[in-house]
Amino acid sequence: MLEDGVPPFLKGSGSGWLTAEYGMLPASSGQRIGRERNKVGGRTHEIQRLIGRSLRNCVDLKQLGERSLIVDCDVMDADGGTRTASITGGFIAVALALRELSRKIHGIETALKLRVAAVSVGIVRSEFLLDLNYAEDKDAEVDMNIVKVSDGRFVEVQGTSESNPFPSTALDRLVSLANKGIEELFAIQRSVLEG
Repeated sequence: MLEDGVPPFLKGSGSGWLTAEYGMLPASSGQRIGRERNKVGGRTHEIQRLIGRSLRNCVDLKQLGERSLIVDCDVMDADGGTRTASITGGFIAVALALRELSRKIHGIETALKLRVAAVSVGIVRSEFLLDLNYAEDKDAEVDMNIVKVSDGRFVEVQGTSESNPFPSTALDRLVSLANKGIEELFAIQRSVLEG
């Protein structure tokens, strides 16, 4: 959704803003998740910032003028990878919104610079996995989220070892696996937007 106005730190700059709101719906997991009504929790806040940062990398914010693009990411089925799915799906929402807005606001049609997609990868019981589900993520020895733009550059790499440090060869293998998954996601994004 596009709204007139920007945060105070951008007033008078002529630049727009893109932000994301993220939330897990109460029935999105096996156990009910309470709504965050008055204040967003630390985990949710960190995920929202990641999604916003990732999506801002694909938009020329100057072309928005002093307007804010808000991307709502509501998780309906939480089985791992919700932040990466929010980034990848959020890109499609941004692209479709800009396409629609270009019919009303001159200059927005070229605001989309690149595609952005994200995947989770990890090592579970010594096996290298792409797009971990909740059970795999919970038991992962190494867990990573990787975000890239369509020209091959990284936006973010978040990686953690749960118990034992891992060698650079494992990192290289995880990044290679992530690249494979992200290329598949870029192809899906293209087919959705061109179809």
